[in-house]
Amino acid sequence: MALTTSVPDLGLDLRKVPDLTDAKTRKRLSHAAIEVFFRIIEVWQLRNEDAMALLGGISNGRYYELKKTRRGTLTQDELTRISLLIGIFKALNILFSGKLAQQWISRPNSNPMFHNEPPLLVLTRGGMPGMISVRRLLDSRRGGR
Repeated sequence: MALTTSVPDLGLDLRKVPDLTDAKTRKRLSHAAIEVFFRIIEVWQLRNEDAMALLGGISNGRYYELKKTRRGTLTQDELTRISLLIGIFKALNILFSGKLAQQWISRPNSNPMFHNEPPLLVLTRGGMPGMISVRRLLDSRRGGR
């Protein structure tokens, strides 16, 4: 009799995670990611400079081309950043009413991680680690912690 162990599905099944090192996968995901990114930027009413910083400090030319055409293949880093922003956007809209969900990112916040500054500064200055921190904070609040 063979002993088998059951591994709970924690949403970490790497077979389900897209391979962002694969150019075809990045190309397939990019159009939708670009569309969602610019919709989030519009809803949050962010400046172009902040939007460029959220994508990792991309150049003006690349940013305005993406904004104009909504086409192009994003890098692994850019796709990951947009994924984090989608999670933040979703969490805000679950936690707060429409207006507060839209403004939360740009309003001063008394949480110690923000130092009474807008969370946008953590997202833009902190790069991906900052985005992960904000996402974790919001996800923990959604979980009631």
